[in-house]
Amino acid sequence: MMDKKTGYSIYKEEAKERKKQNTLEELYPKLPNKKYDVIYADPPWDYNGKLQFDKSSASIDKIDVSRKIFISSASFKYPTLKLNELKKLALGEIAKEDCLLFMWTSNPHLAQAIELGEAWGFEYRTIAFIWDKMNHNPGQYTLSNCEICLVFKRGKIPQPRGARNVQQLVRAPRGKHSEKPIEVLQNITKMFPTQNKIELFARKTADGWDCWGLDVFEETNKKGHSPILGKPLERTLDSF
Repeated sequence: MMDKKTGYSIYKEEAKERKKQNTLEELYPKLPNKKYDVIYADPPWDYNGKLQFDKSSASIDKIDVSRKIFISSASFKYPTLKLNELKKLALGEIAKEDCLLFMWTSNPHLAQAIELGEAWGFEYRTIAFIWDKMNHNPGQYTLSNCEICLVFKRGKIPQPRGARNVQQLVRAPRGKHSEKPIEVLQNITKMFPTQNKIELFARKTADGWDCWGLDVFEETNKKGHSPILGKPLERTLDSF
């Protein structure tokens, strides 16, 4: 009996070649030697090798091997991490006793996100932001329009508070793959303008924030800057 062909079986080798790898010696760049009141994180969730295909890849009866099938995966864009790897990040070492953690999650990773926040020493509180991407992706149950940012608390809410009228719903068009709307970071800044804040798994630096992550590490390394604070390397060697 002939094995059933699918897009996975045909394009698995291509997927291996396109998968992004972490080239650092350690799993993570070193965290700063500093404590924060507010932590904002966008973990690179792993999808267990799941690929997105066009409908022609559904089965041997429908697959058209004469043409290239569209495939896409989060791991083609950046190195993804499984839950047990994310738990290894020593987030508690940079969190103050009173600290808030704002964490993005994809809808399928909601349960893992809550488990991760608790593993990092925080208590899940609520959904802080709902991002309406102003378009939709296909879904198994309903069309996917939104992504959510959870908030976790350690100790008490940091004081003093800033704005208390920030809206939960953020409407902003999608940008690059996995890029989050700047409005959310700006809203958190309005809510906690005077606190020490850090963005984890950041793509770029932001005024008033320390930023940490592979994208920032690679970009600032090229410019001779620290991957954490965006300051000249010779001034921050103690933070590596």
